[in-house]
Amino acid sequence: MTDALNRPPVVSRISDLIGYTPLFELARADNGARLLLKLEMFNPTGSAKIRMARQMVLDAEERGELREGGHIIESTSGNTGLGLAVVAAERGYRFTAVVDNHAAADKLRGMKAMGTELVYVDADTDGEELHTAAREELAEEMARGKDNTVFTEQHNNPGNAVGYYAVGREIAQALDHRVDVLIGAVGTGGGLCGTARELRKSVPGVAVVGVEPKGSIAFGPPAHDYYQSGTGTPEGATIGLLVDYDLIDEGVKVGDVEAFATARVVARRTGLLIGGSAGGVVHEALNRLKTLAPDAVMVAFVNDGGEKYLDTVFNDDWMNARALLDEAVEADIDETLTKLRRP
Repeated sequence: MTDALNRPPVVSRISDLIGYTPLFELARADNGARLLLKLEMFNPTGSAKIRMARQMVLDAEERGELREGGHIIESTSGNTGLGLAVVAAERGYRFTAVVDNHAAADKLRGMKAMGTELVYVDADTDGEELHTAAREELAEEMARGKDNTVFTEQHNNPGNAVGYYAVGREIAQALDHRVDVLIGAVGTGGGLCGTARELRKSVPGVAVVGVEPKGSIAFGPPAHDYYQSGTGTPEGATIGLLVDYDLIDEGVKVGDVEAFATARVVARRTGLLIGGSAGGVVHEALNRLKTLAPDAVMVAFVNDGGEKYLDTVFNDDWMNARALLDEAVEADIDETLTKLRRP
């Protein structure tokens, strides 16, 4: 596996292009405190989750559970599935993604384009509800007892977190180990906690803030439906073993309206398209920036780009139909970002 920090100029596998993603300064407070975005959409598939998808497959190969001609099965809302689709295609495996209609359509189309078999748990419904528990039960059942077949089980697979260790090293190297706050979304927990675990080896004092959608249960009730995709723990699902509360100093919740409004404002103000859950992370980060010490550095883990959400988060008709579009909230965020942007 190629180390991204020492990547050669020419590679022969798409997965060799994973990593060494850039940092982008989104905002700076009057006291010099900065908000930097770790832009994971510059990975193949436009998401951080290809990092852990590759690691889970490599680990299964090392254990002898996955061999030539093998079959990978995973429950996914999209980005993990896209990552596994790439790795399966380049390594000659069959991949089945167990999905629901909550997933962004472009993610599903992308998986299918790479040869993925899509199995829906809600094929007979028109709803957009999350069916995480049902997806995982079906994926486990499909893999049970079959030789050379692996249910990667991202929510409880240690390789998930290990796949993100490189993010911590990349951040530390790029900033010469000067990082005060790491903030990111909490879904499986692997991204934030894996990054934090490695980052704290060289920056032991870094504060870690986890963000989940309102309605998710990792940081407590109440539980209700939400539209942020690929993040959080919905009611009925089990909080993954990778959510390491000992590593997370503070857990907060951001609603869909605020998360999506932030993504939309960032796009208009900077030309940068970020995903809906990333909007939640950036919303919380902007609110915190003015409270940081002088010259502090806060890094926001931005899991994916907004190109997959043009039919949803960036579509006024879709937003209005779900009562998610609030011009007053967007105006407030626009004012905040305008004050904190530096030429």
